[in-house]
Amino acid sequence: MDTIPLSVLIWVSVQPIIRLFLCVACGFAITKAGLFSPTAAVGAGQIVINITFPMLCFSKIVPAFDSKTIGSVGPLFLVAILYETFGLAMSWVIKQSFWVPHRFRYGILVAGGWANIGDIPTAIVMSLMASAPFNGTQDENLAVAYLSVFVLVYIITLFTLGGMKWIEMDYAGEDVEDEEVRERLCHKQKKIATAFASLARRVFRLSKKKRESDAETFVAAVGERASIKSDGANSGAVPQKHSQDEKRVESNKAETAPVSTQRQMIRKCYYMIRAAMSPPSLSIVVSFIISVVPTLKALFVSGVPGVDISPAPDGQPPLAVLMNTASFIGAASVPLGLMSLGCALARLQFPRGSWRSFPIAAISALAVAKLMVMPVFGVLICQGLTHVGVIDPGNHVLRFICIFMSCLPTSTTQVLLTQVYSGTGTATHLAAFLIPQYILMFGTMTGLTAYTLLLLFG
Repeated sequence: MDTIPLSVLIWVSVQPIIRLFLCVACGFAITKAGLFSPTAAVGAGQIVINITFPMLCFSKIVPAFDSKTIGSVGPLFLVAILYETFGLAMSWVIKQSFWVPHRFRYGILVAGGWANIGDIPTAIVMSLMASAPFNGTQDENLAVAYLSVFVLVYIITLFTLGGMKWIEMDYAGEDVEDEEVRERLCHKQKKIATAFASLARRVFRLSKKKRESDAETFVAAVGERASIKSDGANSGAVPQKHSQDEKRVESNKAETAPVSTQRQMIRKCYYMIRAAMSPPSLSIVVSFIISVVPTLKALFVSGVPGVDISPAPDGQPPLAVLMNTASFIGAASVPLGLMSLGCALARLQFPRGSWRSFPIAAISALAVAKLMVMPVFGVLICQGLTHVGVIDPGNHVLRFICIFMSCLPTSTTQVLLTQVYSGTGTATHLAAFLIPQYILMFGTMTGLTAYTLLLLFG
């Protein structure tokens, strides 16, 4: 195809960002004006999670997938897992390098690992796919279907497998002052630096001609210590009565341990099944099943090859009315979700006090990692997977989705979870980490979108 001018690519990339910004701004404005109460925001969020988003997924997945295109699910799962893993690794490095508030010591891992994979990417891709250089409704349906795989991985890892428990762990135990956290970090960093320096000196010494003598000395020392421990163990015999008491205690523990373990396993299985049966995940799984079974798919959409089913009186498939209803309700998912995002951002509160009370280094590092380093990683990994044939090089929608999902900020779902687990209904520390990301997002997302379009169509 002809090369698309750079100005066109930039404008195509900016348009969805403008639409996203306006929707978020509406939610932000009515919240600040007192017209969108916390109760109303919770209700809107429940509608999005349990009704509109599952309907949107169903209306897009069923017509988009079939037995030939279902193979794209594997690469999408792989990319989603890689992004979460890389995000967790980056946030762990940040935690080890910069001081983080005690009540956010595990929350930063969640902030790095799980991104906003719902309303933001859905708004962007639906706008992009609806016009050139993409193919309109067909690519729009396919893009949302691909996004649903990321949503499914998100639900499984954060809720079913218990990633959200890290947020709960932040509020276990007594509070620790920021100064004490800084001192602990400084002490730990000094120990690490000392250990590395010691290791470097030892390697340097061993590199000289003393290697054999050092090895012999080390072996002798280990043998002497083992001998001393062995003699000490033999000389210190435990009285028979004490040994029998210990055996009885261990026996009692052995009798109750299986019961306790079974209860814990049952409880974990219950929560995992409950999370797996949530409306979004259930809708995605059911939609995939329907899409790859031709007879079931023909009940909802027309033109399924090799299937002949009597139509409804209007000439449409028998259950087309359900598909139309799902499309109608699902259309409300993106704007309502973005306005709820604006509401959540409007209610975030920064910790009060001087700038010194803010973990500026950690905040900056996480924002750079999520919105600048991660996209670079996303381009490299997706191009690599395309080169080796894991991702179809001719599937521009798949390649765009895989790359674009690398530039997303921290999920606002973490705000709700933090408010629940904090016991105070606040998410103070998280606010300081979220706001810079959502400001930086508009620039980095536009840049990555333009670059990806140039990579695919330039």
